[in-house]
Amino acid sequence: MIASHARPGPDLLIVGAGPAGLSMACALADAGIRSTVLEQAPLAAIANPVEDGREIALTHRGVQVLQGLGAWQDLAPSEIHPLVHARVFNGEAQRSLYFDSRQAGADRLGHLVANQALRRIAYQGALRRSDMVELQCDAKVKQLCCDAEQASVTLEDGRSFSAALLIAADSRFSASRRMAGIGAEMRDFGRSVIVCRVAHQRPHGHTALECFHHGHTMAWLPLQDGVSSLVLTLPADQVDRMLALNESGFMAWVQTHSQDRLGKLRLIGPRHHYPLVATYAHRFCVHRFALIGDAAVGMHPVTAHGYNFGLYGIESLSRLLAEAKAQGRDLGSAEPLQAFAQQHRRATWPIYQGTNLVVRLFTDDRAGARWLRQGVLEAANRLPPLKAAITAQLTGRGLTQHPLLRQAGAALFNRLQSPLTEPSRRGSAAPNQPPP
Repeated sequence: MIASHARPGPDLLIVGAGPAGLSMACALADAGIRSTVLEQAPLAAIANPVEDGREIALTHRGVQVLQGLGAWQDLAPSEIHPLVHARVFNGEAQRSLYFDSRQAGADRLGHLVANQALRRIAYQGALRRSDMVELQCDAKVKQLCCDAEQASVTLEDGRSFSAALLIAADSRFSASRRMAGIGAEMRDFGRSVIVCRVAHQRPHGHTALECFHHGHTMAWLPLQDGVSSLVLTLPADQVDRMLALNESGFMAWVQTHSQDRLGKLRLIGPRHHYPLVATYAHRFCVHRFALIGDAAVGMHPVTAHGYNFGLYGIESLSRLLAEAKAQGRDLGSAEPLQAFAQQHRRATWPIYQGTNLVVRLFTDDRAGARWLRQGVLEAANRLPPLKAAITAQLTGRGLTQHPLLRQAGAALFNRLQSPLTEPSRRGSAAPNQPPP
């Protein structure tokens, strides 16, 4: 446990010791702000994270945030895999929408790093700041209260903690968010992903493949030479059947549906599976309470912005709180929290909605939708400025919504409201308007 017997009380509390929560604590420590991080899991799970099959695509901006925290430097070179190109395929079509990092004026679109490694470096960063960061594990929050003077939590074991501000970073299904009275738009896509590492005969050329086949989606994320991470998306009712297959049966199915894009395939790691549910909090802050990471925005992985949004939120909120501290203001006051909420909404809302539109279009297997998405891919290929704008969004170098993206997104949204596709299931926030 990161703790000392004699330390001043915390300036704020953080619930959740995942990469977002611990990175937030590190950023605040660098600004001279003390935090106590409350985590319901045991210390061993945080200090020695296990491999979970997930590979995280980091944008250039996301990497810059990690570099500023000194965390990126803790990764071994072998843990960082460059993502230089990407191709998007529609069904059986051999033509693809191609993205090249040079379209964004960079040598790569981003970097792939295992989630396990990101968890490890976040913990290492907190250890280095143990004079400013206290980690309390086996600490499940039972109740929270944010009043005029402070934010307080009571744990299931009876302990209590209080500070000027409470920051929740406890997953897209955040219990703290609910205790604070903040709702969230939730989109259950009715699908789950199976992730595993696969060795392949042909070189991947540092190219990610997103293959929207009929009935399922295959994404191939390039890792070390001759190895990629397979992200297989299936209707939820088919996942158990696929997991029940033995290794040879599973790989025979994958080989058949891979369309020989990477040659002969071989499974080299365990299979993991996760349900696909996206969330967007109705608010990012209330009095003495703020949300970061997946507790604020939980993304569908197709556009690879989930953890990056968490890092952007950490960068924004820590800067605003550092300014408040430097000016001698209350860290839980409304001004820095509301400024954070506005900045984070501008950075996330267009991409969150755009991602959901992409998923909706490319997982609809009716004839009209197949025709429409092929037309979208071909149009994007023929419009270099539009492709460059999309590439800038993917890399994190163009987070201000580009006019072409805004126009294309509006046209696609209007087209998807036609009888071609079924109405989406909407949360209490309308899908084309940001929450208040």
